[in-house]
Amino acid sequence: MNTADRRFTDRMPSTSTRPTKRPVAVVPPVPERPAGGTAWQTLERLGGTVTGVQGRDWRPRYLQLAEELRAKIVAGELAPGTLMPSETELADSSGLSRTSVRNAIRQLREWGLVRAEQGRGTYVRAPRQRVRRRNAERYQWEKDRALLDESERLKTGATEHDTGLTVDDLKFHAEYARVEADSDMAAALQVDPGAPLLRRVYWTTSRHENAPLTMSYSYLPYDLVAANPDLLDAGKEPWPGGTQHQLHTLGIEVDRIDDEIRARPPSPDEAELLDIDPGVSVLTVRKTSIDTKGRVVEVADVVMPGDRTELVYSHKLQRWKT
Repeated sequence: MNTADRRFTDRMPSTSTRPTKRPVAVVPPVPERPAGGTAWQTLERLGGTVTGVQGRDWRPRYLQLAEELRAKIVAGELAPGTLMPSETELADSSGLSRTSVRNAIRQLREWGLVRAEQGRGTYVRAPRQRVRRRNAERYQWEKDRALLDESERLKTGATEHDTGLTVDDLKFHAEYARVEADSDMAAALQVDPGAPLLRRVYWTTSRHENAPLTMSYSYLPYDLVAANPDLLDAGKEPWPGGTQHQLHTLGIEVDRIDDEIRARPPSPDEAELLDIDPGVSVLTVRKTSIDTKGRVVEVADVVMPGDRTELVYSHKLQRWKT
């Protein structure tokens, strides 16, 4: 997929409120670590803790500071929207160097607990909306829902199923385009390179946040969906019943869905749109839908922020014969 295909110009502005007074964070001085020793260095790299050795904590000192601050954030002592103490203040209160303090703040960013704003400082983040996808259960739920009356299909959708939010909590965005299959998508859809495809780009945002929860690039053979002109119109989105109902209007029943899951760094556009901090990866699911005739009828690449997404799978195992 070309990088240009994934570039979007509409960005959502930040609406966070910023207090003007810094809190006083009292952080106990971090103990010195023992000199030398490859065993200690290995332990520190793994973030481990040794107990019973002179009562000391041998984790890297920046990590000890990060966890002290994380405990204060979780306990509410540093509330969402609070301006974090400056590097100098944290260095003075903890007895660490500013380099160690910077590493601690970077760790908090990677945990998704704070965000840095250029020229303003570092702020405690509000808890982000989490997405919990039980894909095996979800796909059957989507298939069953495709046969319901429209009034029932309008009541809820897949994002609501994954988040517990309601229809009124969400904003939906869709872009449609006719494109030619590149080598990757041609192989995935089992079509010739250059074959016409309908590309659909989706993202859904909670009305309580600025960044989308997930984004999806969906591809279908153009000639297949063109039999129903409504399926070529992005203005019909969000479609009650989703893709499985859209395919149902063409007489297509999905027989199986294959998922391929990967983790990777986000592209610059993905990081900006999904509001992903440095060091946070994305999870991607390549979802391939195959109908009862063995045809690949849709390939979707779903991109999810790794710090607020859970993928849950349950597999029924055959019992041993006794």
